[in-house]
Amino acid sequence: MALLARHAAGLRLERMQASAQYAGDGFVNTYPSSTPRVTDDRPSLVDFVFRGEGRTPSKPLPSFDPRPNWVLPSETGLRATWLGHSTVLLEIDGVRVLTDPVWGQRASPFSFLGPKRFQPVPVDIAQLPPLDAVLISHDHYDHLDYPTIRALAKLRVPFITSLGVGVHLEAWGVPPERITELDWWESVTLPRGLTLTAAPSHHFSGRSLRDRNATLWSSFALRSEHHAVFFSGDTGLSPHFEEIGRRLGPFDLVMLEVGAFHPSWGSVHLGPDNALAAWRQLGSGRLLPVHWGTFNLALHPWQEPAEVLLAKAPEGLVMPRLGEPVEPERVDTVLPWWRDVAPGHWQGSALEAAEFLVLPAKD
Repeated sequence: MALLARHAAGLRLERMQASAQYAGDGFVNTYPSSTPRVTDDRPSLVDFVFRGEGRTPSKPLPSFDPRPNWVLPSETGLRATWLGHSTVLLEIDGVRVLTDPVWGQRASPFSFLGPKRFQPVPVDIAQLPPLDAVLISHDHYDHLDYPTIRALAKLRVPFITSLGVGVHLEAWGVPPERITELDWWESVTLPRGLTLTAAPSHHFSGRSLRDRNATLWSSFALRSEHHAVFFSGDTGLSPHFEEIGRRLGPFDLVMLEVGAFHPSWGSVHLGPDNALAAWRQLGSGRLLPVHWGTFNLALHPWQEPAEVLLAKAPEGLVMPRLGEPVEPERVDTVLPWWRDVAPGHWQGSALEAAEFLVLPAKD
């Protein structure tokens, strides 16, 4: 079940141990962080319970039904539909890839406890168009979701992920022949011609205290004959962005995590300011912010990442409403749709925040 910590064995473990990112008994960050952690400002359970205004919206956010658009071909060859948090349906020259799919109600090992989504997914899994691949960056609960994987496993779709994450997928019903695990800079090409390359990120992994850093975390570049997309997964700011831009760019669309940030998490999460720095280092592409607008995972107001981005870099942003299919090439301006929803107050419990207080001991 989802609660169990799992560890790789046999050939999978041998391949993991052969990785340049593997040291001792787990994976490590091999690129230095550009943002040292502020350890003396780490939030406590009390902070999560009593601090932070407007951490959830007062009502559901504007949402679209994307299905009428999905049945029509993309006019430019590149279309993206943000479905919440880091879940995006990418259509790249006719190939459909779903990133970090999470339909579950809680980013938690428990169905009754843990950070609960404040925004539903615009469509059910059964309403998705046929998929060519599911892409999973790492194994944290807000990116690798047990009920979602169980449902997607029935669709006979390939899964592309980071080294070691396949141990979870297999346990949840995905046949091993449909799982491809990649180390950084390794690639796989889908039958319809889209190449996916795992790239560095600066983060950590684990679904319990017993499997910390047992699997790899990655960003990904997706390239077809005519278009290229970058997906950051979860990451802090480090020199790896410059190298990715040099080796795998240029990109038409860049999807970077911008939400659930805090100064003490600076080495493993971007936040909006560091996302803008990472975007500059990548050197190309329109920016589609992800990892926001769905779960209450930090102390800042839920709409703060969007406001910071719009204030500091209005040109080149792609900020659609949930479920709204957009073709980046056709986006000229950003409509601040989130301002139509007044911020509310968090009404969770200390236990709902507990999982996210466990962060890596060092970079």
